[in-house]
Amino acid sequence: MLSVPQSQSGVSIAPECISIFNELKLNKKIKYIIYKLSDDYKEIVVEESSEDGDWDNFREKLVTAQSKSKTGKLGKGPRYAVYDFNYDLASGEGQRSKITFIAWSPDDAGIQPKMVYASSKDALKRALTGLATEFQANDEDDIEYQSVLNRVSKGLA
Repeated sequence: MLSVPQSQSGVSIAPECISIFNELKLNKKIKYIIYKLSDDYKEIVVEESSEDGDWDNFREKLVTAQSKSKTGKLGKGPRYAVYDFNYDLASGEGQRSKITFIAWSPDDAGIQPKMVYASSKDALKRALTGLATEFQANDEDDIEYQSVLNRVSKGLA
C-alpha cells in the first residue's frame, strides 16, 4: 500500500490526490486539478480535475472557492492547484510545458483555513513528484493569465 505522508498540521493526503496527479503528468489529458481540505480539516482531497485548459474557467474556480471554518461559517477559501501550463517561447523555439503548483490563499480568507493550508502545503508538494514550478497567490492579480505566464516561463514566452 502506498504510504501517504502527513503534514506538519497532521493533515493526511488522500491517495486519489497522487493518482490523479500522475494521470495529469503521464497522460497529458487532464489540464488541472484543484485540491482542498476536507470539511473536517483532516485530509487533502481532490475537489475537481478537468481536461478543459481554459485559464479563465480555472481561475474563476479558485477565486470563488469557499471553505468552512470549524464553527461552520462559510467564507472565501484557500486551495491548492496543479495546472499543466503550456506556452510558446517568444524566441520561436517551440512550445514548453510546466506542471505548476499554485498555493491559492486569498488575503480575505479566514485565518484558520489559511493557517491549516499553509502548514499542509509542503506535504502535498512532496507527494506530487514532478512539479516544475510553484508559486503562492494571495489576490486575484496574482492569478491573471499574463502574470502567471511571465512567472512560469521566466519571461521567455
